[in-house]
Amino acid sequence: MIEVHDLHRHFGGFRAVDGASVRIETGSITGLIGPNGAGKSTLFNVIAGVLPPTSGRVVMDGEDITGLPPHELFHKGLLRTFQLAHEFSSMTVRENLMMVPGAQSGETIWKTWFQRGRIAAEERTLRRKADEVLEFLTIRHLADELAGNLSGGQKKLLELGRTMMVDAKIVFLDEVGAGVNRTLLMTIADAIIRLNKERGYTFCVIEHDMDFIGKLCDPVIVMAEGKVLAKGSAQDIMKNEAVIEAYLGTGLKNKDMAQ
Repeated sequence: MIEVHDLHRHFGGFRAVDGASVRIETGSITGLIGPNGAGKSTLFNVIAGVLPPTSGRVVMDGEDITGLPPHELFHKGLLRTFQLAHEFSSMTVRENLMMVPGAQSGETIWKTWFQRGRIAAEERTLRRKADEVLEFLTIRHLADELAGNLSGGQKKLLELGRTMMVDAKIVFLDEVGAGVNRTLLMTIADAIIRLNKERGYTFCVIEHDMDFIGKLCDPVIVMAEGKVLAKGSAQDIMKNEAVIEAYLGTGLKNKDMAQ
């Protein structure tokens, strides 16, 4: 699905991504972990077209997509969420979903005057789709709530729902669990697993919660200092000496030795 070849992204003399090469297989839920400053979010931003690379290539389904802007990648089915949810706070949850698909007839002034029937039909279809998404995510009861009133976890679910309003192929989730209580985090995890198994979504997930990563992800890629340090199952990664040293900490190693 996605192949990243020798990717670099420099900010002056700082090498945020320093020769990273990764492969994200179609149909996988791939985890991306590493200490703060490892280059994870920068890698996401380059793949998703938010930042241009200094050098290197990004390939999706055999097509070179290096440097394409986010709106073009959106139409190719590549979507990216952010650590902080970007909802439209003064609109309802349902309205936030309905506005996602592009090229709606209501966006054209001429059509709002002369094709009102067509616009109304489109809105009915979008409303049904939005309600189906909310039902899938178990937040149908929030449909008419202003998005700005949602909790952090509910906003993360809404962001996930927005990816369901279009034909997403691969979704990059940046710290989807940040600031989310444990119960809602498991709801998010279950939704990701269902989207993967039932609808064929491919995911790449940045997350610090190793229990969350272990529940969701195979394989797991570890970054440190802008480079790929290791790749494997969550179980193998947690036993990797280099990963423990760079990220998980000696406390985990000592805990294992005491058991």
